[in-house]
Amino acid sequence: MALFEIRHLTFTYPGCGAPALKDLDFTVGEGEFLVVCGKSGCGKSTLLRHFKTAMSPYGRRGGEILFDGRELEKVSVREQGARIGYVLQSPDNQIVTDKVWHELAFGLENLGYETGTIRLRVAEMASFFGIQTWFSKKVDELSGGQKQLLNLAAVMAMQPDILVLDEPTSQLDPLAAGDFLATLRKINAELGTAIILIEHRLEEALACADRVLVMEGGGILALAPPRELAGFIKDNDMFQAMPVPMRIFGEAGGTGECPVTVREGREWLERQPKPEPESVKTASLYRISPVSPETEPSPVIIEAKDVWFRYEKDGPDVVRDLNFQVKKGELYCLLGGNGTGKTTTLNLVGRIYKPYRGKITIKGKELGKYKESELYGPLLGILPQNPQCLFVKDTVEKDLWEMTGKKPGKAGMGSKGGGEGRGGRARLEEVIEQTEIGHLLQSHPYDLSGGEQQRAALAKVLLLDPEVILLDEPTKGMDGFYKRKLAGILRGLLAEGRTILMVSHDIEFCAEFGDTCAMFFYGGVAAQKPAREFFMGNSFYTTAANRMARRWCPEAITAKDVIERCR
Repeated sequence: MALFEIRHLTFTYPGCGAPALKDLDFTVGEGEFLVVCGKSGCGKSTLLRHFKTAMSPYGRRGGEILFDGRELEKVSVREQGARIGYVLQSPDNQIVTDKVWHELAFGLENLGYETGTIRLRVAEMASFFGIQTWFSKKVDELSGGQKQLLNLAAVMAMQPDILVLDEPTSQLDPLAAGDFLATLRKINAELGTAIILIEHRLEEALACADRVLVMEGGGILALAPPRELAGFIKDNDMFQAMPVPMRIFGEAGGTGECPVTVREGREWLERQPKPEPESVKTASLYRISPVSPETEPSPVIIEAKDVWFRYEKDGPDVVRDLNFQVKKGELYCLLGGNGTGKTTTLNLVGRIYKPYRGKITIKGKELGKYKESELYGPLLGILPQNPQCLFVKDTVEKDLWEMTGKKPGKAGMGSKGGGEGRGGRARLEEVIEQTEIGHLLQSHPYDLSGGEQQRAALAKVLLLDPEVILLDEPTKGMDGFYKRKLAGILRGLLAEGRTILMVSHDIEFCAEFGDTCAMFFYGGVAAQKPAREFFMGNSFYTTAANRMARRWCPEAITAKDVIERCR
């Protein structure tokens, strides 16, 4: 029996000519695991907000949504709260109490359960999710992964029939994200709870799915089991967002059943002829350009020496004996688990925090010796982890003009008279085209999807024209298609002589586009190497392509490497 029935659902936001959702028609069965994916802005989050009336966006809607055979609007708020669980993208936006145990009990208390039932449910969920060791902690002491697991446990305490999750792993490191998705699979398999999951990390998500809904332009591009999906989207941009085994199989001309997981991909790959040793030596991906002895090394732009930092005077050190260098024209990637101190380090380099020991220099000058007007803008631009921090106006266009110090004309971007000064307008139009946000200019920044907010925030940073750019999780909320667009933007900035320091959990992106990668552990840089060398041979912090091909061709790091060898 269908738990949800979506019948010809159409939705348009106020003031928008084009609908965000177009004639959607599908069902979600009892106990089904449905993964929803698509490009940023395709309508995924808008669709998920319609699965609960309290979350429904404001606008003009057509069609029907049935829950358990009844119109959703006629299902009481209490019943929806108990039977439809919702987990948001940002864990901090959902936590409402101060202690872990109280958060677990909060939903049950609001539904009016008696004390004995609440205690039993809380104990059961704490045991099921392994929360016992931090049951009495304050929620602000938890890592991002622990907070998201707590949100899930608090929702599951109400024993819902279906879980709706909007990119729940976007702020988690690869290991925490894998653990979270494994927990979802366990909930689905052992408790029979239906799951609707929006996810950009499809490597593990598709392995859990019964069906995959691929959206494009507010409509349905494909709805099929994972192994049949490639046949529907092979010629679409969304194919580049599919798991690495599927992409390698499809682009290498594989025959038979399409692999979805790394294990299945490895089994298929090892049945293919191994690359000849001579071809490996001469292959383009292994060639190293000779370095002239006369070539001067790139100057160091960012340097941290013996840096220590703690948030409170008597608190633990968050950054410990930190030392690293970032050279001019380099994309330097900091990777590591949640809570290791990566974002704190980025904030130290951005002079948002000040170390109590050691020093940080930019272009050889200590941070503290720069005037604020010298540091921010022409020298340094910062994209924070939460892009909403940068938005201060009610439209994207006004936000962008705010960076230029000028005002748009009444007719907006398309008007000859809009804005003061042709130089500001020319630069603005260039950045808008570069980040592909022209269609978002009249939207409120908070109405954008996660990926769209990232691109709009990056546009604001680029308008400063900084020499050094700090990026905290810039690929968060972005699909594979726009990640490649972002990579093109970053490579263009590097070619202009700019320098980029990036914190990221996106291993695949760093492996393909980074210059130097560093493992951040216990408050410092544990190891750093050129990107290809860094990922070669790691067990967990490496790419899916490397895990898939390490016995067949150990030097292969990216999907492109493996496809070249197959051909």
